[in-house]
Amino acid sequence: MSRSTTAEINKLVAGEHSDPHRVLGRHSLEVRAYRPDASAMRVVTVEGKKIDMKMVNPAGVFLATTPDESAYTLEVDYPDGVGITIEDPYRFWPTVGELDLYLLGEGRHRRLWETLGARTMTHQGVWGTSLAVWAPGARSVRVVGDFNLWDGRIHPMRSLGSSGIWELFLPDVGPGCRYKFEILTQSGELRVKADPFAQAAELPPGTASIVAARDTHHWQDGAWMSARGQGGYATPMSVYEVHLGSWRRRPEEGNRVLSYDELAQELPDYVADMGFTHVELMPVAEHPFGGSWGYQVSSYFAPTARHGGPDGFRRLVDAFHRKGIGVIVDWVPAHFPRDDWALARFDGTALFEHEDPRQGAHPDWGTLVFNYGRNEVRNFLISNALFWLESFHIDGLRVDAVASMLYLDYSRKEGEWIPNQYGGRENLDAIAFLRELNDVVAAEHPGAITLAEESTAWPGVSQPTDDGGLGFTYKWNMGWMHDTLDYFEKDPIYRRFHHDRLTFGLLYAFSEHFVLPLSHDEVVHGKGSLLAKMPGDQWQRFANLRSLLAWMWAHPGKNLIFMGAELAQPSEWGHDRSLDWHLLEYPEHRGMSELVRSLNRAYRAHPTLWESDFSDAGFRWIDASDSDSNVLSFLRTGGTAGPVACIANLSPVPRPGYRIGLSTGGSWAEILNTDALELGGSGVGNAGRVWAADRSWHGLPFSAEVTLPPLGVLWLSPEG
Repeated sequence: MSRSTTAEINKLVAGEHSDPHRVLGRHSLEVRAYRPDASAMRVVTVEGKKIDMKMVNPAGVFLATTPDESAYTLEVDYPDGVGITIEDPYRFWPTVGELDLYLLGEGRHRRLWETLGARTMTHQGVWGTSLAVWAPGARSVRVVGDFNLWDGRIHPMRSLGSSGIWELFLPDVGPGCRYKFEILTQSGELRVKADPFAQAAELPPGTASIVAARDTHHWQDGAWMSARGQGGYATPMSVYEVHLGSWRRRPEEGNRVLSYDELAQELPDYVADMGFTHVELMPVAEHPFGGSWGYQVSSYFAPTARHGGPDGFRRLVDAFHRKGIGVIVDWVPAHFPRDDWALARFDGTALFEHEDPRQGAHPDWGTLVFNYGRNEVRNFLISNALFWLESFHIDGLRVDAVASMLYLDYSRKEGEWIPNQYGGRENLDAIAFLRELNDVVAAEHPGAITLAEESTAWPGVSQPTDDGGLGFTYKWNMGWMHDTLDYFEKDPIYRRFHHDRLTFGLLYAFSEHFVLPLSHDEVVHGKGSLLAKMPGDQWQRFANLRSLLAWMWAHPGKNLIFMGAELAQPSEWGHDRSLDWHLLEYPEHRGMSELVRSLNRAYRAHPTLWESDFSDAGFRWIDASDSDSNVLSFLRTGGTAGPVACIANLSPVPRPGYRIGLSTGGSWAEILNTDALELGGSGVGNAGRVWAADRSWHGLPFSAEVTLPPLGVLWLSPEG
């Protein structure tokens, strides 16, 4: 061997070589191999001839000269008498192409999961797994896993030039194998990291990545996918938000969570029976800490192993689609946890995050902020969004904590943040990222939706990017949620002084495409359940909650409630226990469940309640000024069907003979009464209908005398 080859072998043995293929594998007629602790090695030719190899470095580097340049395998002997035969990983060409590297550098590789991470394949006639990872700041990278007894010396990876990608093909490694990357940083620190692109991960508290099997699920949702998105905004949308780990458990089996397949047997049927159009799943990407509810993601491309494997999650989504239910998942590009084995300082540098904590650290959650100005980071996140839409047929992404992305000074004091290039507080890189995300999703997956949890008055969140907006399909109406709950939490005797809480939202209700959310955030951290927020005795609390939900369903905007609201749970949500399903044994709780079912049924049956959600032409106050009586009333109009009147009496006394203006004369059906006996109410109402006489009232040409139930909401619609 030449002196230079010897020097490179020494560098390899020291664990610092960035291109082990330059040293190992076949080089013309010479074959070199590195197997730490081996006592002897042999080259086995395709004809079966065995050629002894000479040890040229005591660490386990061997060399042999072969008669030709054909393929070969290696036999390895160890001092304890164990012998193995292996394919040589260092005789294979790279599995990552030049175009992939170029697109990655440009930030335009839309399907990175098909290039990076662990991919099973047949390469140069041999079956195995390609592993590739982005770590541009590393001195060297090695693969460790079940297949090499977690010994990083055995499988060093090669650097693919300035791309920052490290790659290695491992013959005979397949699905189910656990692995990580062992990264030597420029400072000499050794970091062992999970794969950012792993499509499966070990069940927490384990942290290893897992080689995922290829997608073998046979989708049966073709009709759903073809029809998805038709009708645009003029479609009903009633969302049931779910935490998969606590919707239902098996207490008789140690309180275990349900698998994806068990959920597929129960949850879609339940959601369909309750009449919801969509589910929203709290984050299902792998996360180390269950108490984060999935909002501190460590493996963005891997469905959590808590419920099974990736194909199990596909079967769950497919089951929803076959029941006519759309699936939205919470997606978290705003921050990631600091766990040392995950994304944080991945290659010893601030690779995914910012170096400066004034830009890269979240003061609220103790997490790190993605560097949206870096091509590769934007590429990572956008390709991840597409991955969920494509690989799992997801219908929508609800983007968490958008406000924290938009503002450089979010939750930061003076001196704790860095202004943008114009001296402002807007995060220009994050804005550009969100616009690109929404444009890409709209272009590549027509019919899929994006929803922003954005808690400020940022303009144009759900307006097209061409018009200067962020491009989301919908925005959560956090202002409506806070004002509405603030009103309903008040004792009715004081509500007259807070009437504007329910009327103010209509001043901006049509400025965005709003979803009205009563989400998990409102029933945790000591806030109590929705039922517990309601004032009064037990009867009044139930009546208030029924009225709150009926007011919400009739209000302009789409609807979302968190699981358990339909049961009227008295206690707040706990992520590590099941919903209180036993409550359905009690009539008042069964009544709440039936109310939600009735709301969804009536909502779907009356297109006026959803066809004109985002036009002020579809809404008219009947009377928004009767604060002394705690009564509010409005008309929903402008759809292909007749109008719907919503009248809310939010005081605990019935109001017989209350005159209400209506838009047409004749009989109006009482399509919903929250005080109905079957819903748990007292039965005060109008025997199913009222008559609108030719008498102008509230600026409308007709009117009817209506009996308003106590703490009740009525929906009326013209008959015929």
